[in-house]
Formats: sequence, structure tokens, C-alpha cells
Amino acid sequence: MQIEKTNLDGCFLLKPRVFEDERGSFFETFNQQVFEQTTGLNVNFVQDNQSISKYGALRGIHLQTGDHSQAKLVRVIQGEVLDVAVDLRKDSPSFGKSYQVKLNHKNNYQLFIPKGFGHGFVTLSKQAIFAYKCDAYYHKASEAGIIYNDPTLNINWQLPAEKLLLSSKDQILPTLKKANWL
Repeated sequence: MQIEKTNLDGCFLLKPRVFEDERGSFFETFNQQVFEQTTGLNVNFVQDNQSISKYGALRGIHLQTGDHSQAKLVRVIQGEVLDVAVDLRKDSPSFGKSYQVKLNHKNNYQLFIPKGFGHGFVTLSKQAIFAYKCDAYYHKASEAGIIYNDPTLNINWQLPAEKLLLSSKDQILPTLKKANWL
């Protein structure tokens, strides 16, 4: 497995080594030892989540705050998404910056998103099955987020606005400047 630093402090792109033959393919999705040796991080994943999303579904930009903050390792099982991580740690050199990458079932890339980061994705294929591992349990009272079209972040979601499918909750998230939890 190849692990690459991104432009965001503590955020890594994982590229597995895929073995293919006439039967299909095989790859290791995570190896704690390799991850720790390469990143210097000791992460204990305690919860796995999965979503199935239609074309244009935009989920985000979400995070858990405070003691319930979560680091995540995300990947696509089927389909393709544009995945976005946003550094929301005020004391970070990459605060307010974002990183985006296409994750799909062909490249099998994964993105490690540290605690204190916002996360979102938009489905680019007809449907996508998206999986993520979290190092802390979900805690509803610690939910927070930033509006997907925040002018300061200026994220290009690579789809026209009229194609985006958003939950009512995601449509009323605050901007980065108005987030009272920062």
C-alpha cells in the first residue's frame, strides 16, 4: 500500500496494491502496521458506516466536534464520488484549505481525514456505495458542518448546482465565517 501526504496537514491518500488475475482482483484495504509506520499516527477505528447515494447526492460538509471528534478513512465500494476534506482546525497551518480527490471502485483509493476536518462528497456515477471507518462513535449532539457552497472555501463540486441533491439539514449549515462552534 502506498500512502501519500496531501496538501492538508495530517490528511493522507492511500493507494492499495491491487492483484488481478482471471478470477478477479484482491487488495488489502487497511493495514494498521503500515499506516502507523508511514503516517506516525495511531488510530483505532471503532465504527464502520456505509451509504448508498444517487447521482448528484451531495453529503456534507460534516464533522463531529469536541470530545466526539472523528478521524475517518473513506472509500468507494462501487461507483464514483468526488471526495472533499476541509481543515477546520483553527491552529492548523492548512486551516480553511480543502483537498479533493475522485474515489471510485476502479482506483480503490482511500482518504484518511483527521479529527477536526470537515468532510463531504458528491456522487458522480449513477449510484455510489460509500464506506467509512471512524475512530469515535457517532454523537448527535456533536454534529456540525459548513455549507457546501461556502464562498470562502470555494469548492468546485464538478456538477452544476441544479444537479445537486441535498438534505434539508445540509442546505442550512452555516458558512465558515458564521460557524459558532469554531
